[in-house]
Amino acid sequence: MIYLKDVSYVRLGSPDLESAEAFATACLGLQIAERGKKKLYFRSDDRAHTLCYSEGDAGNQTVGFEVEDDASLQVAASTLEALGHAVHAGTAEEAEQRKVKAFIGFYDPTGNHIELVVRPERSGPRYFASRDAGITGFSHVGLNSTNLLRDERFWTQVCNARVSDRIGDISLMRVNAIHHTIALLPAPNAGIQHINHQVGSSDDVLRSHYFLNEKRVPIVFGPGRHPTSGARFLYFKGPDGMVFEYSVGVGEIENDETHRPRQFGFEPASFCMWGAKPAG
Repeated sequence: MIYLKDVSYVRLGSPDLESAEAFATACLGLQIAERGKKKLYFRSDDRAHTLCYSEGDAGNQTVGFEVEDDASLQVAASTLEALGHAVHAGTAEEAEQRKVKAFIGFYDPTGNHIELVVRPERSGPRYFASRDAGITGFSHVGLNSTNLLRDERFWTQVCNARVSDRIGDISLMRVNAIHHTIALLPAPNAGIQHINHQVGSSDDVLRSHYFLNEKRVPIVFGPGRHPTSGARFLYFKGPDGMVFEYSVGVGEIENDETHRPRQFGFEPASFCMWGAKPAG
């Protein structure tokens, strides 16, 4: 089995790095960590980076997950290859670009590009936001799935993800105590469905709602509260159509032995207990 510790970073292609930088700093509230050759690295917590924009096709999207050590990485590579997944062993130069000791890359059953990394770098100086959005850290991703049941089996039987709750066949899965690190959502194609950052308080969520409206950033969903995780949330659209989320108050599941996933109906009230509905 592949044991994931946490989500580590997201890498996104963008044909317009200038616009991506403006959004990430002025709207989203991340800190520029480094400018590389046709790359921009951003911080949201004590990690050296959690988001990297690279000049290129917006369809180039990668999610990195941390594993424990080199031995765990080798077990992961062997497990994936035995199941027929082509595995790319990252070169030293590629690992340096990702600010990790080592990594492998592969595609999940839907075709989402995933990287497993060892020893992602931390940063000495504390995270200092480019605007006061209240961000406390990068927390989870939503992944597109062309077959929810198949992909849930991959993440829970090949990897160590555990289902916290389901909305219809949508799976909210955790790899640590936090309610979910991966959300699988139905879609016709592979891709990242949304990128979540936690903030410090409900006030931060509401303050950003007004701020983003003033900046004419499209609000996709919220403000609202998820009945699954209990989080108060706001979803909004960034460059190249990527959806970002702020949330606060996400629940934790400490006891895997006693927790039983709840089944919610596929209806608006299962996504927001306050009555918010997605735009459009």
